[in-house]
Amino acid sequence: MLIVGRIINGISVGICSAQIPVYLSEIAPPSKRGRLVGTQQWAITWGIMIMFYISYGCSFLSGTPAFRVPWGLQMIPAIILFFGLLILPESPRWLAKHGKWEDAEQVLAITHGHGDKNAAVVVRELKEIRDEVEFYSKNSDVTWTELFKPAMLNRVHIGAFTQIWAQLTGMNVMMYYITYVFAMAGLKGNNMLVSSSIQYVINVIMTIPALIWIDRWGRRPMFLVGALLMMTWLFINAGVMATYGHAAPKGGLNGIAAESWVMSGAPAKVVIACSYLFVASFAPTWGPASWIYPPELFPLRVRGKAVALSTSANWAFNFALGYFVPPAFENIQWKVYILFGVFCATMFVHVFFLFPETAGKTLEEVEVMFTDKKGIRYLGTPAWRTRVVKRGADGDLLNEKEAHGTLHERSSDEEAGVLQQVEK
Repeated sequence: MLIVGRIINGISVGICSAQIPVYLSEIAPPSKRGRLVGTQQWAITWGIMIMFYISYGCSFLSGTPAFRVPWGLQMIPAIILFFGLLILPESPRWLAKHGKWEDAEQVLAITHGHGDKNAAVVVRELKEIRDEVEFYSKNSDVTWTELFKPAMLNRVHIGAFTQIWAQLTGMNVMMYYITYVFAMAGLKGNNMLVSSSIQYVINVIMTIPALIWIDRWGRRPMFLVGALLMMTWLFINAGVMATYGHAAPKGGLNGIAAESWVMSGAPAKVVIACSYLFVASFAPTWGPASWIYPPELFPLRVRGKAVALSTSANWAFNFALGYFVPPAFENIQWKVYILFGVFCATMFVHVFFLFPETAGKTLEEVEVMFTDKKGIRYLGTPAWRTRVVKRGADGDLLNEKEAHGTLHERSSDEEAGVLQQVEK
């Protein structure tokens, strides 16, 4: 029964993690899309922290309640979500795709125009959705093979690698196996468990700045700065462990083979501090941005399938790391940090050259950016030339010079609103 339950739970979590970002990105106005989708990650951090403390408290129970109670409590948010979904509106883009234009207009009016169907932002958004739907209605039903055609493959690769790199930052190593690291740093018993819980609190608190400023910062800066900071803390940990630590007795500390290294004193405190700083660097950057970014990349006709594929990459690497990390700590010890530090350096380069900026753009404008005929074939506008598009409260573009620090003009084939820089 437990195995069957976990399988059902896994399928359900997979569906939700793939479709919730799509729904939120399609229903949110461009100027607030990052903040709204980012709340999903913030909710995840709350769930992780709450369940840690519940599990910690239940560890003092005797017998099967120690694990049955935490598992049973997981039903509560699922029930709330089920009934909450009954009152939420459908995605306006989904409604438009299925010919329900009046319903789509009504949802846009409620979510973007304070109930006013004649609001400029509602009229403009509906026109852009109509143009995209009518253009793609000429095509046949979408199949999975379309995701691997040359015109779409670049976006699929970006979406999948966004989720893959989020795993290869090493964040889940900190989440799943931080007790191993702290045990190697000399912490024991309840002191180790309570100290480990601090990272979950940091994760919740440090996600808040991203929710406030993510649409102003943009996606690219968050990816680049996050990768650089995490790389720094990982390399410091590796250096400190290699210089001031030594191998544990055969079989590992406390009979756990993965606890394969021993540190004490100030170096151990440095490792603990850098572990906290690592989490504080991930939480406002790759944490929310890795969920916000993929749904923004794809056109309406393939968005659901493409985001599902991207999310499956996340869970595949999550699964793989769960098996890889314990034997890695056992066999290569502190070099695990070197490995993940190299991953962070690689993702920095990858993001700089191939991940374009999507913040502030409507989903239809993002489509134009990727199909820019003046850009690189199959890639569109070069990633390093893309910028955040800033909009006012009504969804209108702000003064271009004020928003970007330079003058811009629109080309004749970019009337959807993607801006190009012009040398003056």
